[in-house]
Amino acid sequence: MSTKKKSKNPAKTAVKEKRQIAAKLTPIYIMGKRYEVPEGLTIMKAMEYAGYILIRGCGCRGGTCGACGTVYRKPGDYKLQVALACQKTVEPDMYIAQIPFFPANRALYDFAGLTAAPEEVFKLYPEMFRCVACNSCTKACPQGIEVMDAISALKQGNIAGAAQLSFDCIQCGLCTSRCFGELAQYHMFQLARRIYGARIVPRAEHLAEMVKAVNEGKYDRFLDELKRAKEDELKKLYQEREVEPMTAGEDWKPKDTRYL
Repeated sequence: MSTKKKSKNPAKTAVKEKRQIAAKLTPIYIMGKRYEVPEGLTIMKAMEYAGYILIRGCGCRGGTCGACGTVYRKPGDYKLQVALACQKTVEPDMYIAQIPFFPANRALYDFAGLTAAPEEVFKLYPEMFRCVACNSCTKACPQGIEVMDAISALKQGNIAGAAQLSFDCIQCGLCTSRCFGELAQYHMFQLARRIYGARIVPRAEHLAEMVKAVNEGKYDRFLDELKRAKEDELKKLYQEREVEPMTAGEDWKPKDTRYL
């Protein structure tokens, strides 16, 4: 059976070619090799455009997982820059190298046996006292965290302060890659936040009340109704649900309080 190839629409082809020409290219260097990529791409998308297939170190692509830590240098600039590859857009002639993982000491511990005593952290991470307060860690943080201040808080035994200062840490490890004292700051902060959440913050009374209500079966009937509902009904319920306003205060409650 013979087949005939359909001819392309000349008008559509011309529009496509014009769009391709309109995309201005900019030169970048990835692992030392020069590529030309469209302006406006993130480093991650530029690497894929250049032919890299990312099966590790790409993570969430939304700036929250910390898997795509990247260092780069601009032409004529002595300073080494840091960024997340999924967030930073390319700049002309930038030299790029990804650091999706940086080997760092991670202490092993049985969290159930830990207390909120500062000595617990000191014992697990004694190297924190090698910090020379150079502040290179803070300069390397793509999240804008005052990393050195958080380490200082830990050294002073202020676990709560360290947990609060490091709240936005995404475990990218770029602070560790620039540390003269070879500290694993992000692992220390993770431990501080765990201790803070489990041992220091007062238990939420409303959470305990909600758990009690769930265990007593308060919501079993509603869940059964949802399980029996058809797809169209579920869609309607979802689309017509009462949504909390963006400007609502902490005391906001829905009009229908059956599920509270």
